[in-house]
Parts: sequence; C-alpha cells; structure tokens
Amino acid sequence: MTDLDKKIRYLLAGVALSTFAFAAPTIAADDQPTKPAAEKKQDEKSEAKDAEKDDDEDGEEAEEKEDKKKKEKTIEDMVKDHKALDGLFKMYQDPEKGGLMMEIRADQLDKEFIYFSHTANGVVEGGHFRGQYRQQKIFKVQKHFNKIEFVEVNPYFYFDPDNALSNAKEANISPAIISAHAISAKSEEGDRFLINVDGLFKSEAFDQVKPTSNPRLKPWERFNLGKLSGGKTKITDVSNYPANTAVTVDYVYTNPSPMNRGQWFDITDARNVTVKVQHTLVEMPENDFKPRFDDARVGYFLDYVNDMTSHEATPWRDMINRWHLEKKDPTAEVSEPVEPITWWIENTTPVELRPTIKKAVEAWNIAFEEAGFKNAIVVKEQPDDADWDAGDIRYNVLRWTSSPQPPFGGYGPSFSNPRTGQILAADIMLEYTFLTNRMNASKVFETAALGLQNEADSAAEDFMANMKNHERNCNVAGHLQLNNMLGKTLAAVMEAGPQASEKLVEEAIYYLMLHEVGHTLGLNHNMKATQARAYDEAHDIDAQEEGLAGSVMDYPSINFAPLGKKQAHYYTVRPGTYDIWAIQFGYDPDLDDPEKMKAHLARSTEKGLVFGNDADDMRAPGKAIDPTVNIYDMTDDAVQFAEDRLKLDRDAMGKLRAKFTKEGQSYQELRQAYLILTGDMAWQGRVASRYVGGVYVDRAVAGQDGATAPYRPVEKAKQEQAMQLLRDYIFAPDAFAADPSLFQHLAIQRRGFFHFGGTEDPAVHGRALAIQADILNHLLHPTTLMRITDTGLYGNAYGLTEMITDLTNAIFEADSRGAVNSFRQELQVHYVKMLINILKADDYDYVARSNAFSVLRGLGRDMARWRGDAATRAHREHLVFLIEKALEVHSG
Repeated sequence: MTDLDKKIRYLLAGVALSTFAFAAPTIAADDQPTKPAAEKKQDEKSEAKDAEKDDDEDGEEAEEKEDKKKKEKTIEDMVKDHKALDGLFKMYQDPEKGGLMMEIRADQLDKEFIYFSHTANGVVEGGHFRGQYRQQKIFKVQKHFNKIEFVEVNPYFYFDPDNALSNAKEANISPAIISAHAISAKSEEGDRFLINVDGLFKSEAFDQVKPTSNPRLKPWERFNLGKLSGGKTKITDVSNYPANTAVTVDYVYTNPSPMNRGQWFDITDARNVTVKVQHTLVEMPENDFKPRFDDARVGYFLDYVNDMTSHEATPWRDMINRWHLEKKDPTAEVSEPVEPITWWIENTTPVELRPTIKKAVEAWNIAFEEAGFKNAIVVKEQPDDADWDAGDIRYNVLRWTSSPQPPFGGYGPSFSNPRTGQILAADIMLEYTFLTNRMNASKVFETAALGLQNEADSAAEDFMANMKNHERNCNVAGHLQLNNMLGKTLAAVMEAGPQASEKLVEEAIYYLMLHEVGHTLGLNHNMKATQARAYDEAHDIDAQEEGLAGSVMDYPSINFAPLGKKQAHYYTVRPGTYDIWAIQFGYDPDLDDPEKMKAHLARSTEKGLVFGNDADDMRAPGKAIDPTVNIYDMTDDAVQFAEDRLKLDRDAMGKLRAKFTKEGQSYQELRQAYLILTGDMAWQGRVASRYVGGVYVDRAVAGQDGATAPYRPVEKAKQEQAMQLLRDYIFAPDAFAADPSLFQHLAIQRRGFFHFGGTEDPAVHGRALAIQADILNHLLHPTTLMRITDTGLYGNAYGLTEMITDLTNAIFEADSRGAVNSFRQELQVHYVKMLINILKADDYDYVARSNAFSVLRGLGRDMARWRGDAATRAHREHLVFLIEKALEVHSG
C-alpha cells in the first residue's frame, strides 16, 4: 500500500467517525460520558490502523487464493504418469504402485448405471466358484460438495407419473450410499472429476464377498473366510469398453488360526484364501426394448416391481427376463433377427463334445421359429489364440472347468436390466465331473435320504437370500450325474452293452445343454413338466416325437426301461411343447397385441403346457402341496413309474456282487453301486409319499376354458396306491434285505488315513432307517397332517385317522404274529418316537395329537400281548416302556 493510499484511508476514517458522532441519537450522547480530546484522537488512530490491517489481510488472502489456484493440480497433472484406459468410466492406473483412479464426467452425474459382479475364481467351501453370478443393481454417481458418491437406487417400486402420489415416491424408501470419495482433481473446465477408487473396488463396498456365517453352525463345523487383508488384496485387471468398465480384484482373507481348514484339497492354506471377483459397471441401455410383464401361468425369471398407485389385489409390474430380439424384416412371418443371441464354445471345451453341444444349443431355434425368428441362436467356437477372455461380458460363453469339489455340473446364469428385464449377458458353466464318477457320489447318496423337518424352512430361507442376490441356482447336472450313474449301474446288471452307456451319456449332455440354455433365455424351472407324458408312452420311442416331457426345464428321473419293456429315450432331446409355448410368450412380437396374448395364455390348461416352479415342488419334507410338481419323477402316473423302478432296483440288488466284483480291483465300485440303488429307492419313495395328503394346484385364471378349481385334493385311490407302495417297498420287512455276502463286501477303497476317527463298515441299518425316516418326516410333518384335516372340508376322502392307521399297519402288521427283524425293530422304535413327539411338539394341531395318542395306546396294548423270540420280546418291551412313559407324562 502506497503512502498516498494510507493518507486517504486516514482521512476517510476520520470523516466516518465524525459522521457517526453527528448521526447518533441524542439519547446516546446523553447516556455516554464525554471523552477528552486526547483520548478521541488516540481512538481515531487505532481505528485507522485496524482498517489498514484489514485491508492488508484482504489483499493477502486474495493473493493466497490466486496462488493456490495457480498451484491446484488438474486431472492432467495428476495422471500424467499413469496408464490411461478409455471406456465408459475413464480409468488411470499407476504403473508402479498399481493405484487406480477414475474420471467422472459432468454428464455422468445423476445418471443411472447398472452394476454387476461375478466370481472369476474361488473356493467352493468359501462360498465362491468360477462363473458364479453374484450381484446386479442400479446405481447413480452423485456429486456432493467436494465428494463423489456411488448410490444404489431401489428399483422395486413404481408410481404412476400422472398420480399425485408420485410426488412422494421417495418417501420411506432409502437409497444406499455405497461409497464416497474426495475429489482429487478437476479438469480445467471443471466438467470432469478425478477420484481414487482403490477403496471402492478393494473393499466390499459394491458386493459382500465374504458370505455371512450360518448362525446354526458352530465355528469349527464349516470353513469360513477370515478377515479381509487390505495389504494383500489387489486389483489384477482393468478392462474398459465404450459401454462397460470391468475391474477384477483378488480379495485375500486371512485367519492366523482357523478352526476349520476345509474338507478338500482346494484350499491351499486356510490362513490365506484368495477370491477373485470381477466388478462390471454397465451403461444403462438406451433402445426401444419393450418390457413384457409376467403371467403366473408361464415361468420366467423376473425383475420384481410393486405398483404403489394401483388398486388391484395383485399390484405388480414384474417384468420377465428376455433378450432384445428384433426382426430384420418386421413384415415377415419368420425373419432372422437384427442381432442373434450368439454363443461361444470356450476353447477349454473337450473337442469330442463340441458337435453335440452345438447341436443341442441350436435346437432351441425350433422354439424361436414358432415365435417368428429364424436362426435366433448362433453357436461359434472360441479360437485357441483368441484375444478376448471368456469373462468379458460382451461374449456369451459356454465354459468348462474340472474342479476338485464342484458345486454343480452345469450352471446357466444371466443378468438383466432391472428397469426393463432385458437380458444383457449370460454364461453357461459346465463341470467335467458331470461325465465322470469322480464326484464324491458315496457322500451324496449317504446324505441324500436324510431329510430333516426344518429342511423346507432352510430351503425357503436360502432361496429368498439367493433371489435377492440374483443367484439363480440350478443343480440339474448334479441330478443328471446321479441318474447317469444309476443308468450305468442298471445297464451293467442287465448286460445292455457299452452302446447303452454311450447313448445315455450323449442324451444326458444334450439334455443338460438344453436345460442350461433355457435358463439363459429367461426360463426358470418347470418341475411339473414330466406330467405331460402319458405313462403308456414312456417306453414307446415312436410316441416321443415331442419329447419325454413338456419341458427340458425339469429335474426328471432317468427313463430306464423297466423289466420286460424296450428301452426308449433316457432323456428328452428337444425343447418340449411347454418350452415352445413359453418362448412364444416371451419373444413373439405379435403378442404385443393384448388380444393375441390373451388367446395364447388361454392354452395353459392343455396337458402339454402344465407349469410349476421350485417354489411349488415337494422335494423336501413338508414343502409345498402339489405332488405332480416334483423332482426325480416321470410321466402322468408317477406312482406307477416309481413302483416299476423299485422292482427294477430290487432285481438289480441281487445281481450287484456278481457284476461289480472285478479281479484285481477293490470293492469301491460295488459299494458305490449299492449306494446308488438304495439312493434311488429313497427318491422313488419320496415321489410316492407326496401323493398322501397332496393337493393338485391349477394356475388357470377364473373363467378360463379347461380350468378346474385352484385346489383339488388328490383322489383317495391315488393316495392309497402311494401308501401301498411305501408299505411294499420302503417299510416292508424285506425292503432292504440282501444276500449277506453283499453286505460283507461293501468295502471302501482305502486312501491313507482318510477314515481316521470313523469306521469303515457299511452301516446298513443306518442307511435303511435314514431312507425310511426321511419319508416319515414328510408323512408326519405338522403341515402334512394339518393339510389332511383341512382338505377334508373340500373333498379329501382319505382322512387323517384312516391315513395314520394305514401307516401304522404298514410298519407293524406284517410281523405282528412273529419275529421282528432288526430292520423293522429300528423302524418301529423310530415311528413310535415320532408319534410321541407329536404329543409333545407345539406345532402339531389337536386332531393330529388325538390320533397319535390313540395309535400309541393301541400299540401299547398290542405290544404287551404280542410275543415272539427273545430279541422280539426285548424289542416289544422297549416299545411298551416308551409308550407308557409318554402316556403317563401326558395324561398327568
């Protein structure tokens, strides 16, 4: 500041003081004492100095801001030494330290994007496997002062924009701030922002990678991932494209002292476990794709939306998942698509399987031609020197792995745009173990029959959790592998020759591909499809032009010819009538016309178009109500089909030792064959048991031609037929009997110390009781017994008293006048304990308790007067003791 400036400032300060003195109110002058002249002069000097100081500070602050602006680095300054990767979100990576930065453009702020993640590699016991689709969500990038936020948007609610309530559409629906990052730099124009995203991708911000521990299990009962290591976790790949940005991360979880180190060799060191996850940020598609809304008569995967302004009883706008197919020639009845659904066979696929796989995948064109598209699906092979990776979501890939402990044999996931249902990408994962016996089949069969009463509840909880994460689980390949092993066992026993096994495997591969591709087209399971084939046609190959079932989306039983019948197809080898009809529903452009769609859906009552999904199937005790919606069944007379199979299993059991004992080899194959046959017995018994107390469900709408009542109890004759099957083949004294020499040779193949701490004997009684107990768990389940009583109000003629009397006779009558063998002793004690539990447990209704009480009293009297040999007398005295003790407690 110059001397002249200072003098002017002093002068102005003096004038200001004088003006203030004259302008002040009189009362102020009266109230304040008059200052001496010298003191006034001193005050004037002080205020002038303060003014000068303020002026200096203002100038210095302005200069500092100017200097700071000059020193503030731009994006270009910050990333000049980084590797730039152009794409949807421009990325910069430090070539020395690997740090990752992301550039956000102003025009990307407040726009919606899609996030998708999948596991690129992992360990099954840690909840991960290669190709596992994980999360999909909508997110926005928002700027809040000096921060960039990634915010997940809730897409599950719809408000009619013409309704005033739409002004409150955000009320009580909370968005989720996934992550927030300080802006590190801006462009010179201020329309681009740079942030460090190491924390976004190297944490679990976008996706919970470590599974939540099951509270029902103790820490040492299963393997768990440790704590996420920030120092070891690293970004391993960044791929950028115009419409998506993909970041792959190796998440390393450390646990210095794990209580469970895993059961298999796939976990190298339980203290340090790596899970590789790819995060993909996808541009929201902008096209003329039209959502197609769900109808309960057809089974598609859905993006769920609730209409919050609707007055309907079902206020849903659920959109089916389907690809964006457009006709090249919209005027043609059948036209090639503008862009087909292209599948790539990964170069890991065994060469000898490629022709069968290609043929099976392209077989879906049969269905698309009925929907108006020619060559809708195209199959190509990935070259060995391809410059793209199978994990790139721009490619739909059929991938093969051979894992130590695979969770599946085939898996066909897809992900979609939650705003429209448009499928954006899909893969199919296939396990080589599907074609081998390497899966731990003995473990599978030993546990397959152990059905606990809470299994249905656990299955429902797991399904809901998976549905939220869009993990569309499918285990058809696991079921097919067990079926194949059964088929090979039966073929060997019946001396069908090697060509039978070759045909079986080829048809299984064909079915697997049809099934998994069906999932990627949007179709969910149809566990009712086997009902479409008449029982008399199951073994008539000339009657199977339209397939063995209405759909390839079922988990069927292998169609092995019973004794005295000629072998037809083992599995269906083309899309069924339901599949074609369902593809039309999803893809036919003509069905945009509401009247044509109504006419199309009106056909749902036709036998070949029946439908029921996983929520409807009765695989677990107490789950669901319709026995025609099930797994491991076949034809419209599943009980008779099951009886045919049980006869075949019983016949084969007597020939096992002769067929599977090979000189110079261990008895492992014999033991496995025994487990396979008894495992099949368990499944056939399960299928039949579901008809007892069952209710047929009709999904048709009111007034639809061919519709029946939504709920119709199973006919009494059918329930009695099922009960008789269980009596003859599951609960009979000789149900699990075999040549003693067979049991004597069921030896495992030793491997080091693998059975250390356990025993190696085959535990025949335990296996038989496990199968029987599993079926009893359903027949005596609280919901089954309550349903039998409830359905008496609307047509069920097989009442609870009659049912439980028949069940008791099936377990006690055959040996009531003689000796009770050890199999039946185990079964009868278990049954009595289950009846006693009905008296004690709170979840049984009073009608069920009354019947249990009556049966126990009757058995108590009978056991006291029935005699037998010494072992039988001891057994019956034990039953009397159990019953008297229970009735004494509950009568007091």
